[in-house]
Amino acid sequence: MKALLLLVAGIGGLIEALVPRAAVRAWTKALYRNAGDAEPREWVYSAARAEGAVIVLAALVGLYRVATAGDDESVDDDDEVPAATGSRDAV
Repeated sequence: MKALLLLVAGIGGLIEALVPRAAVRAWTKALYRNAGDAEPREWVYSAARAEGAVIVLAALVGLYRVATAGDDESVDDDDEVPAATGSRDAV
């Protein structure tokens, strides 16, 4: 489930990084009542592109950690040291 959420976030970030004007337009229509009256400044598109790139990077790092977490758990249990039994050695 975590991998799926990271994948969806990464795809959303990729879309935002590649087409920031469409992403800003979509969010503007979703958040404002009179979206036609709102005019974002030019720096908003650069900020949206940077935000998308950060989201993609974070999603890739998260997916990498999820993918490699299974490898760490598959370590052989034969290497473990047995626990002390609590008996005392004769002196």
